[in-house]
Amino acid sequence: MAALPDLEEWLADSNTALNISLVSPTPSGLQLISTFNPSFTYPIFGEDEKIFGYKDLKINLRYRANDMRPHVQVSYSSKFKPIGETEPMDVEGMLKEDAQLPDIAFGKAADFESNSQKLGDDWTPPGELHATFEGSDETYEIWTGTLADPAIKQLNNRIQLLIPLFIEGGSYIGQSSDSDSTETEMPDADRWTLFLLYRKQPSSADPEKSSYVFVGYSTVYRFFYFQPPPTPPASPNHDWELPQGDLDLAQLPCRTRLSQFLILPPFQGSGLGARLYKSIFEHYHKHPQTHELTIENPNEAFDELRDACDLKFLRTVPEFAALRLNPEVKVGKKGLIPQLIKGGENLEAVRAKTKIAPRQFARVLEMHVMSQLPDSVRPRIDPDENIPSKTAADRHLERLWQLLVKQRLYRHNRDVLAQIEPSERVEKLGETLLGVELEYARLLAAHGSVSVSAAKAKRKLDDDAESTSSKRTRMDDE
Repeated sequence: MAALPDLEEWLADSNTALNISLVSPTPSGLQLISTFNPSFTYPIFGEDEKIFGYKDLKINLRYRANDMRPHVQVSYSSKFKPIGETEPMDVEGMLKEDAQLPDIAFGKAADFESNSQKLGDDWTPPGELHATFEGSDETYEIWTGTLADPAIKQLNNRIQLLIPLFIEGGSYIGQSSDSDSTETEMPDADRWTLFLLYRKQPSSADPEKSSYVFVGYSTVYRFFYFQPPPTPPASPNHDWELPQGDLDLAQLPCRTRLSQFLILPPFQGSGLGARLYKSIFEHYHKHPQTHELTIENPNEAFDELRDACDLKFLRTVPEFAALRLNPEVKVGKKGLIPQLIKGGENLEAVRAKTKIAPRQFARVLEMHVMSQLPDSVRPRIDPDENIPSKTAADRHLERLWQLLVKQRLYRHNRDVLAQIEPSERVEKLGETLLGVELEYARLLAAHGSVSVSAAKAKRKLDDDAESTSSKRTRMDDE
């Protein structure tokens, strides 16, 4: 009887096996711009992120750098021969069904290369030019359009796979898995807006012409924003009638939600994400129908980018820049906490003007006020920094700031805190406050808002106090 094969030999790490590359057509053939590996492949190949049935497996996913037409090629040195129900995984089938790559991605390599040569240098991104800015190396352009545009829809179908590969828990939108079709089937396609970031550079074939390299993108969705109706008049006007003609839904008040945001790995770390976010934010801040800009389930990295950009923007708003703790406030050991911010009665008006969501506005206000604290009491991340002695006035401002943060934490975690004893409640608030202080100090230091060296900025705790035991009541700041 033959010995059973060692199945471990036939396992490949899917994150390593899958190589993504950007290629650009040149007169001499396709030129490699960059290659990189995904961060996550479990949405395609399962939680273990392993592919069974091959040796020396390589999955090469090439994207044409301008229009992002994909081409996938699978190679290996040996393939496992099925034994009973044990058989190799269908890699191409999973890329079609689970990765939802369009059918055009599975064509012949020769067709992909010859078509790239024919594309020419007169190609421009779909949609409309939204903004242009100069980077450290080249010119960058942001193009925008909705999924109602067939060309935008086609591009979205091609690049949607990148979202779950680089954003944990990321999902597809407006995706047709059957083909590279440009047909629009979504009833709300016009509510989805894409902001496409491209690097514009001289063509290798003709320096007088330009070529484009896809850098990243963001998707935005508009929800209807319900506003309480005005008080009806004492005497109804019976002559009123419904407006005639079609109603333009784009003119209705809306809450705009940033759904997806991705800068490809080769272009990260150079401030391009902040430039794209800033452009999107400024666009909707000026958009008369948008009453609020929100973010859908941001991860830790995007939270930091957003915090830094929002803080920088809000400090340009005179009403916000003038906000500070009111040192004249007296807080007793019992009773209601008075307004801690000088001019705090206008906070909601300032927030509505800036169109930032309430929780985000409160967090950025806390960062802003914390940066104003005296050196003796301002939270910091450098334990070796010389700290001056605290005065009574300094301690008072420190307590006011801590109460400001604890108020928000308590409101956000009220249901959880109501289930535990008062003594543990105080302890949990203190633990979470410490995490908030360290996180704000790290962010302010990294972005030059305080005098601490950014090189020493390091995350120690986060707002949800994950360092506490998982068996105890958990309180978060999400």
